[in-house]
Amino acid sequence: MNQPKVKYSLSNWDLVTVNPNYKTWNWKDLFCFWAVNIQSVIGFSLIASLYILYSLNTFVVFFGTILGSFLVYIFSNLIGRPSQKFGLPFAVLLRSSLGFNGAKFFGLLRSLVGIFLFGIQTYFLSKLVVYLIRILIFSIDNTLLDQEIFLTFLLGLNLIDWFSIIVVIIFQTMLFSIGIQYNKKLINYSAIIVYVGMVIFFLTVFLSDVKTTTQAFSNILNFENLLNKNNILPLLTVAGTIFAYFSIIIVSFGDFSRYVKNKEDLKKGNLSLILNLIIFSFFSIAIVVGSDVFLNQKFQDMDRIFTNPTDIIGKFNNLQITIVVLFFIIIASASTNLVANYIPSQYSLINFLPNKLNLKSSSYTISILGLIVGIFWLTVLSQIGVLSFIDTFSCFFGPLFGVIIADYYLIKNQTLSNKDLYSVETQSIYYYSRGWHIKGTYSIILGFIFSASTIWNGNLMFLQSYAWIIGAFSSWVTYYLLAKK
Repeated sequence: MNQPKVKYSLSNWDLVTVNPNYKTWNWKDLFCFWAVNIQSVIGFSLIASLYILYSLNTFVVFFGTILGSFLVYIFSNLIGRPSQKFGLPFAVLLRSSLGFNGAKFFGLLRSLVGIFLFGIQTYFLSKLVVYLIRILIFSIDNTLLDQEIFLTFLLGLNLIDWFSIIVVIIFQTMLFSIGIQYNKKLINYSAIIVYVGMVIFFLTVFLSDVKTTTQAFSNILNFENLLNKNNILPLLTVAGTIFAYFSIIIVSFGDFSRYVKNKEDLKKGNLSLILNLIIFSFFSIAIVVGSDVFLNQKFQDMDRIFTNPTDIIGKFNNLQITIVVLFFIIIASASTNLVANYIPSQYSLINFLPNKLNLKSSSYTISILGLIVGIFWLTVLSQIGVLSFIDTFSCFFGPLFGVIIADYYLIKNQTLSNKDLYSVETQSIYYYSRGWHIKGTYSIILGFIFSASTIWNGNLMFLQSYAWIIGAFSSWVTYYLLAKK
């Protein structure tokens, strides 16, 4: 279908209110959505590392995880409800509180961060493909990899690296740019497949030596000093860490909740995040502990325990296990890249140029920029500390959330004018000052200062896990005081 070309219109077929017939997501789909968000190498390592860091203190890590996920549940319901009700993506919803120009430029920050992280994730995803290719070549002829053609590097990448990263970027572009209904199937299948893979890996470890691994697993259930007041601060730290992990998803959660059938499915689906974390945490720590017991026949020196799944399978020295686990890790990494980086970047990018971009063209833009980031990640970007700047840009996300929530629930009383959201006419209620809402912009900048100070001020770095919440709260209060009548 061709999109009508209206010179000053903000309309776009990918940004307009979702047709009720396309609202097909239920709580089960959201269960898979949250599963995909945690099913990554980073998520696996994070959960396992927290247990190791706190010496398998189950009370601190388990209940800290529950508390952190409950905060995500609350904030996701708040930001997801207006998008679910009106069928609007995050960037369009942002127009109501910042004006159409404010939404363009502040929404673009979400795209830039998402594209950059997409490129980094693509680089690491391509390295997994490299491992598989090298295994294949080595199994054919173990001398081939010593040939000069495989030892020549350009921008830090050899022939296999270049082939892998290009294949991965093309493969992701082909899969991710079809549409949200197809993406929903990808998310659902990925979540189920990865959980099946974790069960298989767990059983492989567990059945290797049932008596020894059972004893190791029982040691995890450490409830000593359950009510010790010294557990409170570590518990809050774990909760903040878990919340920070999901924080990049929350602000743009409307890009997905707009397709949810009703309010009840939204709440049940978001509540499933807690169940997902319980399931994933169990398998993560069980695999880490069981693997250490299986490989070393002991479980004493926790500083030497591997928490990265690629490091764990490398120690098994079993070709079949390595190939199978790499397959599951590739699926998990790609699907996480889809929901955390690709889709949110698409909608925010389209909103920046609504009359020039659509789903396909925005996808190609993201892929090209992501490929550039992936190519230069190892040799240039990772060397200049660019992640500090990405973290700084991300400090806008909490304030954006705070302004949207204050505006929708306290100022607009949960009402929106759909027509005016796509209008640039001066009589539009969201026109504000030539498309900028000065009060909203000021609130975001103030919240950003508070949030970013936890990164750049050494005395406040202990609050970094709560930077998102600090920024959100500061902007929420400021906007409400400025905008209330």
